[in-house]
Amino acid sequence: MNEEYDVIVLGTGLTECILSGIMSVKGKKVLHMDRNSYYGGESASITPLEDLYKRFSMPGSPPESMGKGRDWNVDLIPKFLMANGQLVRMLLITQVTRYLDFKVIEGSFVYKKGSIYKVPSTETEALASSLMGLFEKRRFRKFLVYVANFDENDPKTMEGVDPKKSTMRDVYKKFDLGQDVVDFTGHALALYRTDEYLDLPCVDTIHRIKLYSESLARYGKSPYLYPLYGLGELPQGFARLSAIYGGTYMLNKPIEEIVVENGKVVGVKSEGEIARCKQLICDPSYLMERAKKVGQVIRLICIMNHPIKNTSDANSCQIIIPQNQVNRKHDIYVCMISYAHNVAAQGKYVAIISTTVETNDPEKEVKPALDLLEPIEQKFVSISDLHEPTDMGTDSQVFISRTYDATTHFETTCDDIKDIYRRMTGTEFDFAEMERKQNDIFGDAADQ
Repeated sequence: MNEEYDVIVLGTGLTECILSGIMSVKGKKVLHMDRNSYYGGESASITPLEDLYKRFSMPGSPPESMGKGRDWNVDLIPKFLMANGQLVRMLLITQVTRYLDFKVIEGSFVYKKGSIYKVPSTETEALASSLMGLFEKRRFRKFLVYVANFDENDPKTMEGVDPKKSTMRDVYKKFDLGQDVVDFTGHALALYRTDEYLDLPCVDTIHRIKLYSESLARYGKSPYLYPLYGLGELPQGFARLSAIYGGTYMLNKPIEEIVVENGKVVGVKSEGEIARCKQLICDPSYLMERAKKVGQVIRLICIMNHPIKNTSDANSCQIIIPQNQVNRKHDIYVCMISYAHNVAAQGKYVAIISTTVETNDPEKEVKPALDLLEPIEQKFVSISDLHEPTDMGTDSQVFISRTYDATTHFETTCDDIKDIYRRMTGTEFDFAEMERKQNDIFGDAADQ
C-alpha cells in the first residue's frame, strides 16, 4: 500500500475496470481497490442465488423449484453489447475476448398498442413486418435504403438533407413516416431514451441506425451479444488485462479517506496506510460530495419458467416499449436471458425491466412490461439514484464516473469512458493507438 502510483481506481464496475485496463496498457502504474469482496460493483452478476435473496432482503431461502443456487449468475443491471459497438471494439482491441465467450441475443422486439413485434431493420424485414401497413412498409423501406446509402462526404446521397442542420423530424417528414414508425425507428433502432433527438441535427440518428443495421448484419438474429455467465465477466476480463500489464488489485479493502492536498488528490488511505497517486478514478459512491443526483432508475429482476410470449420461444431477447406507446417521457426496457447463457438453472429465464423513474409509484410505471412477463415466479425490485460528477476533475485530478442508466446497451457507458479518458489525458481515446500498443506488446512476447 505505501507506494506511489500513477492512477488509483476505486470500485470494480465495468467503467472503472475498462479505464484501469486502458491506463495499464498505456504504461501507467495502477492500483485498483474495491470495498466489496466481488468484482463488478453495480454491474456485478450475483451468485449463488441465495446471495441475491440476501441482497434484496427476501425472507427465507430460494425454493427447491429454483434448482441449485450455484447455477445462477444474476445481473443487477440489464445490458447487452452492440455487435458493432464501442465496447466490442474495446474488447477486440485489448484482446479481452480471450477470457470471454458470447452468445447472440435471439431477437429484438418493439411494443405497439399492447403487443410486441420483431423490429424490422432491413428492407426485406420491413416488407414482411406486421408492424406496419402496406404503404407504410414501402415508405419505411425507402427510408432504410436512404440511411444505408447516406454518406456525409457525398452530397448526392443526402438528397437535399443537411446532416448538421436538418433535424430528424425533417427527415421523417421527407419520407412521410407515421408516428408509430417514428417511435420504433427512434427508440428501437436508434436507441434514444426520449424524443429530444427529433429536433437535433439528423446526422447522429442516422449513424445510430447504421450501427444497429451493421451490428445486426454480423450475426443475423439481433444486433446484440451477451457474455456467458453474466455481465460480471466483463469487468473481470478487463481486470485480468490490467494485471497482465502490472496493475495491482485489492478486493474487500475498506476506503477510509481520499487524501487531498491544496485541492488536488495525493492518495487514498486504507487500514491505516496511504497509497499515493497522481490521479484517481472512482464511481460516485466513493465521493458522494463530488456527485449530484440527476434522476432515478427502477429495475425489476423477474425469474420465470417460460420464455416471453410472442417471441418465438426465444431463449433471449430485448423488448423496447417506446415512451409514446404508454404515455411516458422515457422508454421502458426488457432484457431476457436464460439457462442457455449459464445464468440460471435448467429451464429458467431471467427478465430485467428498467426505466427512468417519473412518478411516486415507480412499480406502476413498469406495469406494461410486467404484463408481458406473466406468470412470474419471483421478483426483485430496486430503485437506484442516478449520479454524475459535479466537475470535470481537471483541477483535483479526481475523475468520477456516471452511474448506469436505464438503457439496455453499453454505448452510453462507453461514451462516459471516453469522456473520462479525455479529461485525464487531454487527448481523445484512439482505438487505433490502443490496437498498435497491443500488437507491439504481444508481438514482442511472441518473438521471445
